[in-house]
Amino acid sequence: MSQKLSIAIAGLGTVGVGLIELLHQERDLIRARAGVDITVTAVSARDKTRDRGIDVSGYQWFDDAATMAAAPGIDVVVELIGGHEGIAKDVVETAIKAGRHVVTANKALLAHHGTALAKLAEEHKANLAYEAAVAGGIPAIKGLREGLAANEVTEVFGILNGTCNYMLTEMAATGAPFDEILADAQALGYAEAEPSTDVDGYDAAHKLALLAAIAFARPVDFDAVHVDGIRHISPLDIHYADELGYKIKLLGQAKRHAGGVSQTVRPQLIPKSLPVANIDGVLNAVVMRGSFVDEVLLVGRGAGGGPTASAVAADLIDIARGIAPPIFGITTGHMQAESPANDTVPESKQAYYLRVSVKDEPGVFADIAATLRDHAISLETVVQRGHEPGQNVPVILTTHPSSETAMRSALATIDAMDTVLAPTQLLPIMPA
Repeated sequence: MSQKLSIAIAGLGTVGVGLIELLHQERDLIRARAGVDITVTAVSARDKTRDRGIDVSGYQWFDDAATMAAAPGIDVVVELIGGHEGIAKDVVETAIKAGRHVVTANKALLAHHGTALAKLAEEHKANLAYEAAVAGGIPAIKGLREGLAANEVTEVFGILNGTCNYMLTEMAATGAPFDEILADAQALGYAEAEPSTDVDGYDAAHKLALLAAIAFARPVDFDAVHVDGIRHISPLDIHYADELGYKIKLLGQAKRHAGGVSQTVRPQLIPKSLPVANIDGVLNAVVMRGSFVDEVLLVGRGAGGGPTASAVAADLIDIARGIAPPIFGITTGHMQAESPANDTVPESKQAYYLRVSVKDEPGVFADIAATLRDHAISLETVVQRGHEPGQNVPVILTTHPSSETAMRSALATIDAMDTVLAPTQLLPIMPA
């Protein structure tokens, strides 16, 4: 390689600007670690006239990012546009076909097309690096793919979305409802104006699909991720979880079972004794369990211009040094068959939290307990506060481990009772 690594940046939002600033500010350090200068040669964005707080006049400007991706004199294309179709996909495919290396922060693109893009990169002898796509500045990809390369990974899970983690933390601290905390998060810039991707769990699911592909040597299978967000979590749930010794966190979790791999994103009750329960605010956390390391916990900023630009720069330094591990830890030709959808994976039993909204009448709890008994579900804890007769009252139950199939069958019967006033809240409990 020459004494310069020439890069083109597609997308000049927060991360693109942060990357330019980082490469300028840490130029000497990066040259020492990369062995060459990493130099921005060309840029592309939707609006050339926009004030981004940096001077881009010294770079070749392209109105069309896909044209830039195939332009001569470029070694690496950095894709920071986002989205799993359209121009972002065109840029990455064009760059790879032109023999360019690609660095991207685009988890949605990789979650939907990662295996095909990895195969294309292998065919064209290009690197496709994406440390910034999962957990921002946390080296989750390198930690799992390279750091645990000698381990059989049995499980990877964590807090993969800072917006949801901030909101659950604030709901716990203030007792305010979801809608109020969401508005605060939007005002602070932690949540988008249209927040569905975050609060409905899809951002975390994109990231989990990538981690699962590396952990279990399988094609990326976003469609196999069971996704449930946090809209239905109420201050009551957070209050009772705290009283019972838990915190509620949105967890992405991929786990190997005897019959396959399950991938879920859903709120869970986490015992306060576990480190991941105490990761609050906008922080992310990734936990990896391997055959020889037992458990590894990585914590840090999961988003933002600085942390994400740091991860992009780390990939650029690897490319400059000629470090090119298999994109998902193993070549696409050696990946195992498609992982089964969650409903084909043999069920493992776990404990559950239930909040049942009932009329405060004699015999109501006895009916609920009898239904759970008939489905072979054993109770561990019951919390019911005193109310005036005739008032609505939440009954809080935790169970011993049982199958989700049995639990949902029992809830169908319980929710059909005349004395049950709303669908029962059901949340899994992570074992201590």
